[in-house]
Amino acid sequence: MTRVLLTGATGYVGGVLLPELERRGHRVRCLARRPGKLTGKTGPETEVIAGDATDPTDLARACAGIDVAYWLVHSMESGVDFERADRAAAEQFALAAKAAGVRRLIYLGGLGNDDDLLSAHLRSRHEVGAILRDSGLDVVEFRASIVIGAGSFSFDLVRTLVERLPVMICPAWLATPTQPIAIADVVAYLAAAVELPAGGPRIFEIGGPDKVSYGAIMQEYARQRGLRRLMIPVPVLTPRLSSLWLKLVTPRYSKVGRKLIDGLKNPTVVTSDAARREFAVVPRGLADAIREAGDQEDRDFAGQRWADFADLEDLPHRYGGVAEGSRLVDHRHAVVAVTPERAFAAIERIGGEHGWYAFDWLWQLRGWMDRAVGGPGMGRGRRDPDRLGTGDTLDCWRVDVCDRPRRLRLAAEMKLPGRGWLEFEVVPRDGDVTIHQTAVFDPRGLGGLAYWYSIWPLHELVFRRMLAGIVRQAVRCG
Repeated sequence: MTRVLLTGATGYVGGVLLPELERRGHRVRCLARRPGKLTGKTGPETEVIAGDATDPTDLARACAGIDVAYWLVHSMESGVDFERADRAAAEQFALAAKAAGVRRLIYLGGLGNDDDLLSAHLRSRHEVGAILRDSGLDVVEFRASIVIGAGSFSFDLVRTLVERLPVMICPAWLATPTQPIAIADVVAYLAAAVELPAGGPRIFEIGGPDKVSYGAIMQEYARQRGLRRLMIPVPVLTPRLSSLWLKLVTPRYSKVGRKLIDGLKNPTVVTSDAARREFAVVPRGLADAIREAGDQEDRDFAGQRWADFADLEDLPHRYGGVAEGSRLVDHRHAVVAVTPERAFAAIERIGGEHGWYAFDWLWQLRGWMDRAVGGPGMGRGRRDPDRLGTGDTLDCWRVDVCDRPRRLRLAAEMKLPGRGWLEFEVVPRDGDVTIHQTAVFDPRGLGGLAYWYSIWPLHELVFRRMLAGIVRQAVRCG
């Protein structure tokens, strides 16, 4: 059994790698600044210790008794001088690992020609690799281009631009060649490196089989989403101007996005076949990687508990709700002094002949509008007046999940510029129960965003009154 230290376990790649290391039977230790973020995400044998990956004392404690250590830490989001911060952290990590007798270090960096790096981000990634190799330990460094996966910052950036811009003014860097790789393949390489025979410091360039431009990645994503996007190439938008454009379109990505865009001037393609010769991994193509990213988001969403997502003490509530990944969320809750069974019985009676607890005439109007454009409308009713089952139709919805008396999730079957769900959760709390009511929308393109924000005033009116009606019904049934 190999004893493995995983830094960056609360980050994107580390979070996906962790369960794979556990699945392969390794004894994993995670060093995390905020260990609470890993609660419920580790196996019973995995050790989580609190500590800072830049603190020599914490690193020495984390490296003690370890055979293989992963370095998946970077400081790009922490401040302007991320190069110096990453350099210092890598030096401390290498010293601690060597002092503790760690056998191997595994690191994920970025592709790019060492002699022609125009980006501070890529220069820093390569510098960190060099620092680790200079330690004299057996270092396995992987270099990758854009990682395609649900939760990948680079992929989320591409997706957000495509979803929000029907017409894109494309600077020259969108034609820069790159070799994207699926997150599942990145994890396969990283996990396999634990068992790689000893051989001294090595660099492996990894990528999928498709060498494409960033523009081509955007077009493939648009194709799979059924979006038409006009991309107009122009030679005048520098990375600096592009980052300002990014700040206007996707402000939540502007802090790190500017640093990433600066790196898009560099081709990031595989120039060595060493990874193909040393590993049994067969990377998937771009289309499959994008499709799997969407499928993974759907699986993650299916397991999401919005009761955990909400902060009951200080729930943010603003126009349009809140964004959770690619989805927009309108969450409300109410506390009622009834049993979970009574609360769920009130929820389960929703729709059909019982109505929707508030503004039934608005629901009927929405149904007529839906019928006019070829949707099912509100006339389908329900199979049973009091009980629902998974797969049942309910007016213009279908029951996705009916877990009595805890959870009911409805999937919208009306005509929408995206996908919608309405979910109810019943959570016991100090003798009472909290009823969580969550509307979720996955908008398709700018039209989907316009739809969601335009109907938000109706959400405020209808969904607030609907939750109050459910509470009254739960109390009345007692």
